[in-house]
Amino acid sequence: MDPPSERPGRGRFITLEGGEGAGKSTQVHILAGALRRRGLSVVTTREPGGAPAAEEIRALLVGGAVHRWSAMTETLLHYAARREHLDATILPMLAAGAWVICDRFADSTTAYQGYGHGLGRDAVRALHDLVVGAIRPDLTLILDIPVEEGLARACRRASDRVGAAGSEDRYERMDRAFHERVRHGFLAIAEGEPERCIVVDANRPPDRVAAELERCVLARLTRDAP
Repeated sequence: MDPPSERPGRGRFITLEGGEGAGKSTQVHILAGALRRRGLSVVTTREPGGAPAAEEIRALLVGGAVHRWSAMTETLLHYAARREHLDATILPMLAAGAWVICDRFADSTTAYQGYGHGLGRDAVRALHDLVVGAIRPDLTLILDIPVEEGLARACRRASDRVGAAGSEDRYERMDRAFHERVRHGFLAIAEGEPERCIVVDANRPPDRVAAELERCVLARLTRDAP
C-alpha cells in the first residue's frame, strides 16, 4: 500500500497540542474566532474523534479502566480514528480552502503512547508513515504547562462536570510519571521540528495565551494566505 499523498487545496492545517489541563480546547475556539474575524473560513475539530466513526473509537480510548489497552493496541486505535478523521473531515475541508484547527493530532500519539506508555517513537513513526503518510500540519502550537498544575486544572474541570454522562478522564487518571514523560515527549517533538512547532507557556491567564497563539499564527501563516 502506498502512503497517502500530501493533502491538496489551499487551506491551512493548525494543531494544538499539550498535556492534560493545558487549555487546548478553550484556545482552539478562541483562535478560531480571531481568525474568522479576519475573514477566514475556519473549521474546528478534535482527536480522537472529529468524524462519526472516529468518535465511536474515541469512546473506547478516553473512558474506562486506565490499563484497558496495551500501548500498541491503544496506538492502533488512535490511528484508526485518525484515518477516518482525515478522510471525512480534515482533507475535504482543506481542499475546500478552509483553515482547520485541530485539538490534538499525531504528536499526541507520539507523546502519549510513544513516550508516556514507552512504545517508542520508531514504532509510532512506522504506523504514522503507513496511515498518514506525508500529511502534516502547517503549524503546531504546543501548550506547555507543569504537570502538577495541568493535572490540578484537569481535576477542577472534572469536578465541574460531575454527573455528566460519559466521563472522559481515562488519561487524566494515569500516574504523574506518565504525564511527566508525555510532557517531555512534546518538548522533544518541538525541539526536533522547530520549523513546524512553537512551544507556548500555557501557565498564564487564558487571554495572554490566546494573544500569543494569534500572534504565532499570523506571523507564520498569513503572509501567503489565500
